[in-house]
Amino acid sequence: MRIEFLYWDECPSHDQALARLREVLAEEGIREEVHIVRVDTDEQARALAFPGSPTIRIDGADIVPPSELPLGLACRVYFTDDGRVIPLPTKAIIRRALRGAV
Repeated sequence: MRIEFLYWDECPSHDQALARLREVLAEEGIREEVHIVRVDTDEQARALAFPGSPTIRIDGADIVPPSELPLGLACRVYFTDDGRVIPLPTKAIIRRALRGAV
């Protein structure tokens, strides 16, 4: 399993998102390395198909595939199961993606 964490440094929630990802990995007993990718330019964002920060991919698949989001340097939002908008994925979102990949 390849786990990637892509972020834009200007997005204030990326540190918390990475910590949350690592917490879920530990809770699930998954010891895979997290490949951290800092996205600094719009060209890099387009080349990586980066829909915003933070983005987590497992085996190349986004844990929440974006629908029609523009690519580029921006902060990304996620939606909770009850429809609230939040700046980083919940543990439940991360956990579902990891379990689906195993």
